[in-house]
Amino acid sequence: MKEGNAKKTDAMSQVQKRVLAVVMLGTMMSAVDVTIVLLAIPDITKALHTNLAASIWIIIAYLLVVAVLTTQLGKVGDIYGRGKMFNLGFLVFTAASALCGASFNIYMLIGFRVLQGVGGSLMQANSGAIIADTFERHQRGKAFGFTSLGFNIGAMLGIVLGGVLTTFAGWPYIFYINVPIGLAAMYFGFKYIKTSSRRQEHLDLPGMAALAGALLLITLGAISMAVIGVSSYYILMILAGVAIIPVFIVIERRSHFPTINFGMLKNRILANSIGAAFMQSLGYLAIAFIIIMYLQGVRGLSPFDAALLLIPGYVLSGIAAPYMGRLSDRFGSRVIATIGMLLILSAVLFYYLVLTPTAPYYIIILATVMSGIGASMFYPSNSSAVMANASGDEYGGASGLLRTMSNIGTLGSFVIALTVAALAISRSVAFQIFLGTTDLTGHIDAAFVNGMHAVFIVSAGILMVGAILSVLRGKENRQTHAIQGA
Repeated sequence: MKEGNAKKTDAMSQVQKRVLAVVMLGTMMSAVDVTIVLLAIPDITKALHTNLAASIWIIIAYLLVVAVLTTQLGKVGDIYGRGKMFNLGFLVFTAASALCGASFNIYMLIGFRVLQGVGGSLMQANSGAIIADTFERHQRGKAFGFTSLGFNIGAMLGIVLGGVLTTFAGWPYIFYINVPIGLAAMYFGFKYIKTSSRRQEHLDLPGMAALAGALLLITLGAISMAVIGVSSYYILMILAGVAIIPVFIVIERRSHFPTINFGMLKNRILANSIGAAFMQSLGYLAIAFIIIMYLQGVRGLSPFDAALLLIPGYVLSGIAAPYMGRLSDRFGSRVIATIGMLLILSAVLFYYLVLTPTAPYYIIILATVMSGIGASMFYPSNSSAVMANASGDEYGGASGLLRTMSNIGTLGSFVIALTVAALAISRSVAFQIFLGTTDLTGHIDAAFVNGMHAVFIVSAGILMVGAILSVLRGKENRQTHAIQGA
């Protein structure tokens, strides 16, 4: 009888299904615009008569904004209502997408990508908290599995649409495609997501300013060194950003309403889960970027053909994620998330061992499948562990902190990829490779692949640290919660 009741509690209600569908759509839109730009950068660079040093900020600007704002906007969701902030994110993101497509110079496009990042931050920061509000503790792994499915569908669609639209329609349509999706999402979001305010507090403006300043200075300095070159000015910028971090911590510890409640990190499972997410993002998420450099530059593939090689991993990840989320509900997150991290690590080592300037394309497919399955195990179980170990009045802060650390990791991952590639060969040649020059000598192709191998080694070391953090999070078994809810 208990088993039947437990099964009943695991079933989602119509309200839960509708909320989950809207959150998936928001997650998908946010993910689309991380990957859809990757394959279009060469065409955008040529069409807007600029250079890669400028156009790379189309990617970085979006990631920088979501890294800076996600924690703060999760806090805003806690204060003013998570549903309101999530739906506002749809509105801002959709409008900014239309403006991005209409841009006629690189500076306009970067500026509107910043606005688009604000919309993406609103959705990212509040999506996890909305799931935690809507689902019981023992159901959240399954729910986060579906949101992970939304992310992987978005990432897959971004790569596919980026390749197809850039090849057959033109780069502005990689942004225009968001408009009909966004309009539909806005309708269902305002209809079904109506979470109310959870806490009556004040914003921590000094803490927000300090955190934003630290992240901006560190990121701007690091990206500038990777793209332009090392200089004392950029080093000082990074050091200034690092120096602000202790100031931020002091402000937060004295604040009655901190932007980041460091007390949350006293929970070992929550702290190590967030640490593992950071290391996973730092160690892997720019690998797709550098593989696209390889496919379009060294191998001379079109955006569409390059996209086809990257799709299988995303498809498998999307299919497996909900199932992996349900497993984490039954058995806890540690084993499933750690195995997922090790599979991603194995994919990176596989690239290191077998990728050459003339390697068969099935190697790319095998590696993406391996990493895709790993991602389907890691993301939903790790996200579920974070939200399951946050108190109810801190869901927004925990969700925002998780996304912030992941976004900072993504930024760092791009810095590592760009820096190592530029160290392997001259920046001008590295940029020519990414922009699709196909008449490079075999010597340069080999040098660039050697640089990629250095990236793979660094990434593998970071992912190993992430796997260790995942193991050290401790044992967690949420099956008992399902029985108690029977």
